[in-house]
Parts: sequence; C-alpha cells; structure tokens
Amino acid sequence: MIQNDNVNQVKLKVCTRCVYDERVASISFDEDGVCNYCRQIDSLVEQYGTGEKKGEEKFRRIVEEIKRVGKGNKYDCIIGVSGGTDSSYMLYMAKKWGLRPLAVHYDNTWNTSIATENIRKVLGALNIDLFTHVVDNKESDDIFKSFFLADVAEIEAATDLALAEVMYRAAWKYKIKYVFEGHSFTTEGITPVGRNYFDGKYIKCIHKKFGKLSMKTYPLMTFSRFMFWIMFARIRKIRPFWYVAYNKEEARAFLEKEYDWKYYGGHHLENRMTAFYHGIYAPQKFNTDFRNNTLSALVRNGKISREEAWKEYNTPPVTEDDLLEYFKKRLNLSDREYKKVMSRNPKSWYEYPTYKKRFEILRPLFKVLAYANLVPMSFYLKYCFPVDKK
Repeated sequence: MIQNDNVNQVKLKVCTRCVYDERVASISFDEDGVCNYCRQIDSLVEQYGTGEKKGEEKFRRIVEEIKRVGKGNKYDCIIGVSGGTDSSYMLYMAKKWGLRPLAVHYDNTWNTSIATENIRKVLGALNIDLFTHVVDNKESDDIFKSFFLADVAEIEAATDLALAEVMYRAAWKYKIKYVFEGHSFTTEGITPVGRNYFDGKYIKCIHKKFGKLSMKTYPLMTFSRFMFWIMFARIRKIRPFWYVAYNKEEARAFLEKEYDWKYYGGHHLENRMTAFYHGIYAPQKFNTDFRNNTLSALVRNGKISREEAWKEYNTPPVTEDDLLEYFKKRLNLSDREYKKVMSRNPKSWYEYPTYKKRFEILRPLFKVLAYANLVPMSFYLKYCFPVDKK
C-alpha cells in the first residue's frame, strides 16, 4: 500500500500521481510508485506535443492537408457527434479552423432528450449538416440484451463500433478522407482494455449465441471491412485534442453560453445505455468504475487533489432515479431475471471469439498505420499487444 497524500484509506496500492489502483487491468508501478498509464500519458504528450507549439504546428499542417485534399468537395472532414462536450466543441473548432465538416451520428435509440437537443442547437447555430444512421430499436435492444446475458462488461461495445463504421460509411459516400474524433487523452486518459474491449467478431459471436433477432440495420464492422476502410479507402482518423490545448470545463462553459447547450450530469451520460453501463452495470457486477479515468486526468492536470479525486471515486456513481427500471423495461427483463444475471460470476471478453490475436500478429502493420493516422494510436496501444488476463 502506498503511504502518501492520505490516499491510504484502504489496503490497495495506488499510483502516487493519479488514483489508478492495483485493480486496474495490466497496471504496474515504477520505483517511484507511478503507474504505467501515467507514463503512457507522458509519452503521448511528448510524441504529439499536446498543447505546445510543436503540437499546434503539427495539427496546422494536418488542417492544411485536409483543405487541400477536400478542395472541390462539399465537406472536407467528418465529425462524430453525440451531444456531449467534446464532440460539440469540436464542431465549433472545426469551423474556426476553416474546415467544412459533416456531422455524423449513430442513434442506438437510447439518447437522452438533452443530447438530442444539444446536437440540434449546435448544428443549427453553426450551419453544419448531419448524417444519421438509426438502428432499429428492437434490434439494438436485442444486441444489448445479448451482452447482458453473456455476463460480459462490454454492453456498450456495439455502439462504439457502430459509430466508427457509420463514420467510415459517410466518409466513403461523400468522398471524405478525414474523420475527426473528440477524444482527449489528457482529459480522460486511455481506458485500459480490461473491461473495455470490442471488435466485430466479438459482437457477432455474442449476439449469435444470446440474441434472437437478425442483424439487419446494425452496421457491423467486420475485420475485412475494417481493413478496407484503412488500406483501400485510406480514410484517416484524427484526434485534434491530442495535438492542441483543450480544457473541457472551459469548453462546456462556452457551449452553454453560446448555444444554450445543456450539461447532462457526467462524462458519457448523454446516452441512457452508457449511463447504465457506467453508473450501475460496471460498478455493481464487475467492480469497475470508469470514473477513475476522468478523475485521474483531473489530478494529473492539477484541477483537483488526489484526496478529492479518491473521495469522489469512493462514493457511489450518481444515476437517474428511473434508469434501472427503464433498462429492465426496454430489454423486457423481470426483476428476477435481472437479479439472476447480476448475481452470476462475471465473464471476460477473452472467453469469447475475437480478432484480438489477429491484431497482435499484425502489430507491425498497425504500428505503421497508427503513425500514418490510418488507425487511432489508442487502437495500436490497446489492441495490438498481449494483455494480462488475470
């Protein structure tokens, strides 16, 4: 147990710099007690020049290239939108950078009304067009329910992968070569793969075993489609906030003032399935609380102390009063069925078929593709290396 900063109320080894503890997947600590994830952040800041002149210049060159490649097209980049802070602010920044974005949204039919209104307000004010793929609600619920019945943590995996596929499809349709994603490793870290894995084979296998409906409207990204997008279509994934300075709190205040944008209560809570995953499912069944990602980032950035972060991390997540009942009703689960699943022993993604081993074998290729922005660097770091399955 690390004895410092009063972050020693439980017998856990905790990073001396953030609030990641020994329960985090594949964590290790150096001689100073600093975890490997903090060191990873340091390495990425150095590599990308995040928030520094070097990073700003790198991104300026990317913007110039986007304008050159997109000349003559109606749009020159794609921005995935959810109604959340990061994607909403990126829409504003894209226009400020002189780009012509097309907003893309994957509607898994679990959006909050706040998120839907946020998208409408920002897009309307900025005069940005929207491309939306709406999955059949019964089909979407069947996929979610299959993951719940499989006893694995990644109940939201289908949404994350579908958004990526829909953005690729929109880019192909409109001859766009660049896709922007709103992720910022400095404000939210890079979530360890332990309870956060997804790929097309995993989703297809889980649904085939536990689902009842056919996948007709769900945009599944198979391995072959993934390789088509990155090798043949050569659509590049760019995360601007990996290069430029970004302050989430300031961005939120700006959106509220300029667009009457509304805050939805917490990171990733703009969608009710995501809120269930983060606030109920992961903490109660898997003893996993993803708030440590954002809290650790706040500590690293000097926004709050480790004591404050640790205290918040050890309080129950806040959720809507009717969220659990809404989940059970949507998935047609009785109280008894729900309790039965929640009381069963958890399973992990590696107990089901995935593309993970294939990604590891192709690690040298994906390294090249990551440095060329043809796959996200986070994909290479998380998916292309063996992981500790303890």
